[in-house]
Amino acid sequence: MKLDEVKKLVESIGLSDKEASVYLSLLSFDYLKVSDLAKKVDIHRVALYAVLDNLIQKGLANKFKKSGATYFSALSPKRLLNYMDREREDMEARYEKQRKLLEEMIPKIESTRFEQSDKPHVQFYEGKKGMREAYEDTLTAQETIRAYANVQTMHEALPNFFPKYYKRRTDAKIAIRAIMPNNTASQERAEKDPQELRQSRFLTDDNTFSPEVNIYNNKVLITSWKEQMAIIIESKEYADLQKSIYDQLWKSLPKS
Repeated sequence: MKLDEVKKLVESIGLSDKEASVYLSLLSFDYLKVSDLAKKVDIHRVALYAVLDNLIQKGLANKFKKSGATYFSALSPKRLLNYMDREREDMEARYEKQRKLLEEMIPKIESTRFEQSDKPHVQFYEGKKGMREAYEDTLTAQETIRAYANVQTMHEALPNFFPKYYKRRTDAKIAIRAIMPNNTASQERAEKDPQELRQSRFLTDDNTFSPEVNIYNNKVLITSWKEQMAIIIESKEYADLQKSIYDQLWKSLPKS
């Protein structure tokens, strides 16, 4: 492998252009004084000291005194692997820290998202991927979700999505009230109400429906499983109306 190719490889793991040049130059010698090294890499001595300090901090170079003079040497190229491992660990730690911070800030960001406008906001989603994405938004609920749900059509549309979703919603301690048609799939789901933080009530007679509606926060999510589309309407006035209608119907239905 040519030297310039080696240099690009070393730079690709996080070393600067100057750090890579100095490290590879040191590898060619047992040790060098700064004055001699500066001539080989064409870097001013003052700047070279800063580069060497960086290499030492990264565990790639060493400094020692001999006969009153200060010398620098490169450590084994195997140390590059150690450096990469440490960088990955640091990056993962930074990622986790930033993700946790962002996760804590999202409710505040959401609460001010549309504060400059009194108009309702509508988001439209298509296809199975879009329906999943829209449904994910219900996990932002800060209150009990009010839902009109037909378990049979839900599971037919996204068979692999809902078992995991139920667990994630429960883990997030988001409760739900569900008004459902009286079919076998819905009855079977209702048997899991206690462990899935759900209360279920059933429509009487043969009343049924296919789409699903979720009402939470200031939002109304309408999902058409058969047409594979979803709409999220964000409007406090509209959401409050739907909550009022839902609560009246809920009270009129017998407890399951």
